[in-house]
Amino acid sequence: MAERSPVTQPLWTSDDPPDPVELSPLGWVLVLLRGVPLAILVFGGLFVLLIIRMIEIPLFGVRRPMTPFITQFVCRNAFRILGIGFRSSGTLMQHQGAVVANHTSWLDIFALNARKRVYFVSKAEVANWPGIGWLARATGTVFIERDRKKAREQTKVFEERLTAGHKLLFFPEGTSTDGLRVLHFKSTLFAAFFADELRDFMYVQPVSVVFHAPEGQPDRFYGWWGDMDFGPHLLKTLGAVRQGWVELIYHTPAKVSDFENRKALAAHCEEAVRHAHNLARLP
Repeated sequence: MAERSPVTQPLWTSDDPPDPVELSPLGWVLVLLRGVPLAILVFGGLFVLLIIRMIEIPLFGVRRPMTPFITQFVCRNAFRILGIGFRSSGTLMQHQGAVVANHTSWLDIFALNARKRVYFVSKAEVANWPGIGWLARATGTVFIERDRKKAREQTKVFEERLTAGHKLLFFPEGTSTDGLRVLHFKSTLFAAFFADELRDFMYVQPVSVVFHAPEGQPDRFYGWWGDMDFGPHLLKTLGAVRQGWVELIYHTPAKVSDFENRKALAAHCEEAVRHAHNLARLP
């Protein structure tokens, strides 16, 4: 799990190279003090989830009335172990539908699951990534292929999950950044929402994810982008003597049928996410 696997689309990169990872002796102690409990939490939670999932599948099929609470418990307590502050504002969507957010880091997954029980939608190749793919499958991630020939099939999957009460979460930027910006939202990821089977009942809730760096550290401290390795970024996060905090801002859900097409809906969500993100980053 040292490097990201090749992807089918360009990754965002910064003109400035990533900051070097430098840990003090205290930092290495913190890596152990935080890393061991975090590993126990994540893999212990995964073990419990898999056991309960064996009961859920025959009784409830695609519905998951119990296991999402395990995922949420793990993600909430991961921030406590890491010492990263967590704040959120806005009202969680009660309608059937999807959540869309900007993407800064692997920490987004913990943050968004900590506040709301969601199921991520990811490109199909992630299912084959060592470690990450296994965790993603276990927690109910929906894997999609960007192939028009399979659009109908994937719409059926979305319909099944949405009608089961699942909130699906997309990262419409299609890549992660340094956390200092919100990229253009790719409207192709919204196309499935306009299928006849989904359009009339579906809502989309935009969410701004804002990371605030530890005092004295670069503003992009938590950003994980381009071809940055996962291991060093994890070590940097575990070994931070001072931690920052993450802020989630939930915006008013948008009804899909109120928009003429996918481009209009994507532009609306992008504007909501970017505006709040920029305001939250002001000194």
